[in-house]
Amino acid sequence: MTTHMQQTKTTKVPSRRRSTAGLSGHRFAGPLFASPALLGLAIFLVAPFVLALVLSFYRVQLNSPRPARFVGFEQYTRLFTDPDLSAAFGHALLNNFTFALIVVPVQTVLALALATLVNRKLRGMVIFRTFIFMPLVFPLALTAVIWRLIYSRGDQGLLNAILGFFSGGAFTSHDWLGAPSTALGSIIVMSIWQSVSFQMIIVLAALQSVPTELYEAASLDRASKWAQFIHVTVPGIRNTLIFVALITTIFSFRLFDQVYLLSRSGSVDRESTETVMTQIINIGFDNNNVGQAAAMTVIFMLIITVIAIIQRAAARQRGGI
Repeated sequence: MTTHMQQTKTTKVPSRRRSTAGLSGHRFAGPLFASPALLGLAIFLVAPFVLALVLSFYRVQLNSPRPARFVGFEQYTRLFTDPDLSAAFGHALLNNFTFALIVVPVQTVLALALATLVNRKLRGMVIFRTFIFMPLVFPLALTAVIWRLIYSRGDQGLLNAILGFFSGGAFTSHDWLGAPSTALGSIIVMSIWQSVSFQMIIVLAALQSVPTELYEAASLDRASKWAQFIHVTVPGIRNTLIFVALITTIFSFRLFDQVYLLSRSGSVDRESTETVMTQIINIGFDNNNVGQAAAMTVIFMLIITVIAIIQRAAARQRGGI
């Protein structure tokens, strides 16, 4: 009897050790799997921001034999006290806000509409999906060349040719990128066409995760397709729509490639299309003032962070993510 009890005790001890070791292994599993993403964030986000923060306190000139000189908060003070610089920065920031206020709601709604259409099982849907995904596959440089041909002035521009055909030749010579009234709007249309496929893929994945039982219950209650969309589809993918709106806002404030590529291939109205990113590049490399560009980068990063926090807090108050 005593021997049997001793054997039972000895067999229980290794099992406890194994369970403790298993818990210790699970404890480090999460950080281990997240380490590649955290390393990428540290290399491509945290490190450049820290470097920009350090450079903003120095007067740095590229290809200059003179060493960097510490100037403290002079770059930040000049950004808010110099009339020309502050006005240019404010105007560029206004262009970013205008771009975001138009692109975020339009692109989110359009991505939802396209995802809903693509999610349906209709004849020829494979071809339709291919055409929708094509802008996402094209390089941005190729996209800029295509839209440059569309927006060209005179009869050579595809858009002017179409409008001239339907207007009987009365509308053929508008410069869409060179005119201040249409330059930013032209870039907005190009950006939506080029990037809406990315948001649509995210929304499409969310649509396919909505339980079909909810639609069956709504059909039994004789709910119309529109009522099912409003009361079943939208609440089911609400968190995804908030996420799409958040990342679209961040991408909108990062507007640079479209303006840069279109301006390199032809004349673009600079005042109405200049963004904070293009202004930072011009000041840092064209004007050879890296410290001032770094200070603008830090301020711009803080503005985007505040906007993202406000947007996330508003989503949480409404029961979102």
